[in-house]
Amino acid sequence: DDFEGVELGYTFGTTGKGDADTETFNVTLGANSADGRGNAVLSVGYQESDPVYQGDRDFSTFGIDSYTGTLGGSGTSVPSRISGTRPLVGGVPSTDPTVLNGGTRQVNPATGQAIAPFTTFNFNPFNIFQTPFERFNIFGQARYEVSDRVEVYTQGLFSKNTVRTIIAPGGSFGSTFSLPLSNPFLPAATRNQLCAFNVAPAVVGVDAAGNPLSGQIAYTPRFTQAQCDAAATAQPGTAAFQTVTVSAPRRITEAGTRNSDFTTTIFNYGLGFRGDLTDNIRYDVYGSYGESENVQRQTGNGLLSRLRQAVLATNVNGVPTCTVTAGGCVPINLFGNEGSITPAQIGFLTGASTSSTTQTSLSTVKGVISGDTGSFAIAETPIGFAIGVEYRKYGASSVSDLASQTPGEVLGNGAASPDVFGTYNVKEAFGELIIPLLEDKSFAKNLTVELGGRYSDYSTAGKSYTYKAGGSYEPVDGFKLRGNYQRGARAPNIGELFSPQVVGLTNLATDPCAGAAPTTNANLRAICLAQGAPVGTLGSINNPSAGQANASSGGNPNLKVEKTTTYTVGAVWQPSFVPKLSISVDYFNIKVKGAISTPTPSDIIAGCFGATPTAPAANAGLAACTSIRRNPLTGGLDGDASTTFGLPFVNTNLGRIATDGIDVSINYSRDLGFAEYSSSFDGTWTNSNKFQATPTSLNRECVSFISANCGSLQPEFAWTQRSSLTFEDRYTISLLWRHLSKFEQEPDDITINGPAFTAPGVNFGKINAKDYYDLSGRFELSDNVVLTVTVQNLLDSKPKVVGSNIGTTAFNSGNVFPSTFDALGRRYAAAVKFKF
Repeated sequence: DDFEGVELGYTFGTTGKGDADTETFNVTLGANSADGRGNAVLSVGYQESDPVYQGDRDFSTFGIDSYTGTLGGSGTSVPSRISGTRPLVGGVPSTDPTVLNGGTRQVNPATGQAIAPFTTFNFNPFNIFQTPFERFNIFGQARYEVSDRVEVYTQGLFSKNTVRTIIAPGGSFGSTFSLPLSNPFLPAATRNQLCAFNVAPAVVGVDAAGNPLSGQIAYTPRFTQAQCDAAATAQPGTAAFQTVTVSAPRRITEAGTRNSDFTTTIFNYGLGFRGDLTDNIRYDVYGSYGESENVQRQTGNGLLSRLRQAVLATNVNGVPTCTVTAGGCVPINLFGNEGSITPAQIGFLTGASTSSTTQTSLSTVKGVISGDTGSFAIAETPIGFAIGVEYRKYGASSVSDLASQTPGEVLGNGAASPDVFGTYNVKEAFGELIIPLLEDKSFAKNLTVELGGRYSDYSTAGKSYTYKAGGSYEPVDGFKLRGNYQRGARAPNIGELFSPQVVGLTNLATDPCAGAAPTTNANLRAICLAQGAPVGTLGSINNPSAGQANASSGGNPNLKVEKTTTYTVGAVWQPSFVPKLSISVDYFNIKVKGAISTPTPSDIIAGCFGATPTAPAANAGLAACTSIRRNPLTGGLDGDASTTFGLPFVNTNLGRIATDGIDVSINYSRDLGFAEYSSSFDGTWTNSNKFQATPTSLNRECVSFISANCGSLQPEFAWTQRSSLTFEDRYTISLLWRHLSKFEQEPDDITINGPAFTAPGVNFGKINAKDYYDLSGRFELSDNVVLTVTVQNLLDSKPKVVGSNIGTTAFNSGNVFPSTFDALGRRYAAAVKFKF
């Protein structure tokens, strides 16, 4: 409100390995008006940070499978694989591992035979722990007392930041396409096996339920060897020309990493008037408007339409030539080793960069009258009150180019980005009372009640009433009891309401239909077939590549307001016999009903396959089963987004969330003579944190558990404790202790995916308690210069390795949980501040 002068600040940070550099610079200017009735402040800042790649840390250089402990990675690799083939030897599927036998096999470019076992692609070295970004920001505010009753105030901000995300090179992934048998890059041995591809196997034996019996499926070759030989050189339009529909996942490392530049521009401006209506009643009328625009530009991603065009190629006079030459098509070699895809092929495949723009806006008008009742009071202190009204209007839109809107068109992009438009508004009225009931009595030093309520009318979700009732009781000096009960609400946002249905990715390590289980259990076989798995793929379906399955999701315009109930009970103690000691303990209990939520992957799997996924009940006809849609070529849950819809994630108000625990805070200081000692402790014990997506879903406990169903890690105990010594009121040394309690694999995750990898001295299903220590020093070198130095993670503690698919990709990456545990190691920073 009255800052005057100039303040300059600069901070630089780096790690013990000399990477992850960050820089911050800011300058703040302020001045009071000559008459002392006004003030203006302007602040300008700049920040940037460098990337840190997962390949820069030993524990994350190679991806590790959380359940086998072996090197993991993506099935979209180099060389490519062929999916969906079913060659024959003597009329039955071959058992030779070098033959492209059902499901997916990797092709040896030299021989055309299958590689057994196939190799995965290690994407870890390309992915990042620290995201590079650059930001410019400006903030200004001013106030001026126009009269004794009117003060005008205003503030505005502008920010522009660019964030660059970097992920591993793209590829053809699970996309399907028509492959000519005369493709010039197709190895001859692979062609011969593709000629035996089974497209419509006939069932010759069934059980009582009509399910095919194991070994009772007849396979008929699609082409004779003579037809295959003729097709090898045939040109389009001739009788001998033949194509087969395949998926050939190939990592296109020659194109480099996939990069997305997100440039966000934000501004917000507000203007208000405030002042005194009477000696004890004030008013405040305020309005603001703000917008943000985020532009995403992607490079390094291939386009599916161009891939399909480039694969549909033959030899013309010894020259590889696209069958459809529009757009400057260049035939692509998907079947060679790394380096076989040329720059010309890359140029055609990737084309121009893709982009999308998201814009949001918020308009707000609010008026508040607050104050106290003056001489009218129950106790000595008058009753405090506030009443007001508020109007807010939200708007959002997202517009993408045609490629980004088309499902599966941008290879490796996850969900498509269809255009989204939406607005809604809310009108509110609210009031609050603080009522002192007793003061300075023999049995009550203070007794105060707090009451509040708010009425909200959302143009989309309807009306909502929220309220609170609480109070505090201080029977004697230094000891206070306090409690509060609240009913809260949250309306669905624009994305939850209006986002179109799209196919993206979710985390699923184990597919019940994978492996041999469907060939030995009739109920499981029937379920897999009902979900769209071709009968010829049963017994050879693979688990989702890199633990990521396809998922269908989108908005729901019928969503309503979700409601919360919160109560807290606590005490504050400041004992007179220990000066400068303060202790507070508070119990919290929060419940959300009608929570806007979607089921977890395990909920969806369990809803169909039951508690024992490999031996389910006869559930093939249930909607919970048939709503899961499989790859029509491979039978898996990953692949082409335009044909493989995967797991259904439906947004509803059926969720329930509940958590409770205890917060503790302790503060203490003491003069030691040579220095002032101070200590602070803030800790939380979380007793429970449960989520139930639907009334029939598992009421899942997530405290202390590792699981893709729980997302971020939620410790049972977490605390920070800081001890400081201050010398001469100018120099301070502090040590901060951060603690997180242990974690273990969620029981439901064990049921669905099996136990995490264990070996002597190794357990990927358990993370021991972790402690970090941060050392800092603050030195007032003069009245105008302050220097601060810090060392975070002083002991250079490493994160626990648990593999890369035991949690969600958003939190479990680089074999660790980098959002919970420090993945960068010891970090140093120095900051200097000048004041004039």
